[in-house]
Amino acid sequence: MVAENSTSGLSRRELLKKAGLIGACAFPLAGVFGCRREKQEEATPGSTKAARQGFIRPQPSPWFSSLGQAGIKCELCPRGCQLAEGARSFCRVRENRGGVGHTLVYGNPALVQEDPVERMPFYHMLPGSWVLSISTAGCNLACKFCEVWDMALVAPEDIHAYDMPPENVVAHAKASGVRAISYAFGEPVAFYEYMAEVAVLAKKAGLLNLVHTAGYIQPRPLEDLAGRLDAVNVDLKGFDPAFYREIVGGELEPVLKTLKMIREAGLHLEITNVVIPTLNDDLAQVSKMCRWIVAELGAEVPVHFARFYPLFKLSALPRTPVSTMDRIRETALETGLKFVYIAKIPGHQGENTFCPGCQEIVIKRLGFVIEEIKLNNGACAYCGTAIPGRWI
Repeated sequence: MVAENSTSGLSRRELLKKAGLIGACAFPLAGVFGCRREKQEEATPGSTKAARQGFIRPQPSPWFSSLGQAGIKCELCPRGCQLAEGARSFCRVRENRGGVGHTLVYGNPALVQEDPVERMPFYHMLPGSWVLSISTAGCNLACKFCEVWDMALVAPEDIHAYDMPPENVVAHAKASGVRAISYAFGEPVAFYEYMAEVAVLAKKAGLLNLVHTAGYIQPRPLEDLAGRLDAVNVDLKGFDPAFYREIVGGELEPVLKTLKMIREAGLHLEITNVVIPTLNDDLAQVSKMCRWIVAELGAEVPVHFARFYPLFKLSALPRTPVSTMDRIRETALETGLKFVYIAKIPGHQGENTFCPGCQEIVIKRLGFVIEEIKLNNGACAYCGTAIPGRWI
């Protein structure tokens, strides 16, 4: 299902292709960027041949507590949705069925595709490798600039999805020859139970587990999941509580807590921030956010600043000027961050990894393609400075 944009008359997919935001083949330099597959409909082990509409395998979830006669309460995210009989949660994918909380998207991915790991984006995790990405319907936030609103901000019965239980996901990943499974594009918290089960099987099969999330999750489920993960990219969408409430549909503080917990758990962490003109592009606010990252998470955490393209409910705003992205990168570096990236501007020097010791380029990128790596055992080939990440 593809939602139409009422302002321009273009579908989401058409808008994103014009902006160069979807598919490794979506950029103007398609032949350079390369593209493997966008849909997995081949008869490889563990795959499914066709998606269909409707529920496939709703499952009871352990992440609910009883409220007695008042119903049940979801314990997964800070919203703490209280559900009477038959009611659904804010994320649309959790339901009270006979007093038992169910997840409606278990084994029911709406997206299954192979991607370069750089697309997630992870720039310090196995550069040049491929991952199997999965996602379902549902999200526990309501971003006005959501890039995948026709999947994330709809009910699961309203879109087509695959019948793919956890063991099939892992079998498909192994058959595809990827290095990791990525839970991304939609919000993994919405399909937490599914992700958790896939992650256990993936680890046993020798695959890495990578998550890209908005980080809107309670501490206990995050602690339970952390031991199954290898890397997390968190969308820190801004640093103003009012921006979070008005534009994102949530609170900032739980996301900051999530970031600190991920760092304390020893997981590899990267951060993404979409820079939206007039809403979160104030340099003083960006500087404040970056200084918090340095103080609370460490100067070596890679931070990706992504260019905004007019989308969804913010389609009237302009693209972020390249000059703004340049100033934000300079500001971030001035705060002490060592690895600051610019995303969604192919060919920008901010796509490259610079050694913080000698300032030479140690990983040269063009979009999602790795052109050159100058590392020896995780250290700069020019000066020997250690570059944090996983390189083999």
